[in-house]
Amino acid sequence: MKGDRVEIVVDAGDTTRTYEVVAGRAGRRVETAVRRGVVEVSEVTRNGTVVRTARFMANRVLALVEQPVPREDSSERSLREVPQP
Repeated sequence: MKGDRVEIVVDAGDTTRTYEVVAGRAGRRVETAVRRGVVEVSEVTRNGTVVRTARFMANRVLALVEQPVPREDSSERSLREVPQP
């Protein structure tokens, strides 16, 4: 969903670097995967086509922070509308 973000903090020797992958358009999402010692963060369209991918060596990744956009379901909405006693 537009606005999904993943922040990746990587050890760059004497310092750390922070990278960010953001779902920039409506209908896109950000997916993460760890395969064979590599962390992949991809922006994906609704039908599953990968738009762009960032790859990092897993042993260099210090933090991987997923920050999804809050999604509102119809069931949650009805629960919020009920007045508290």
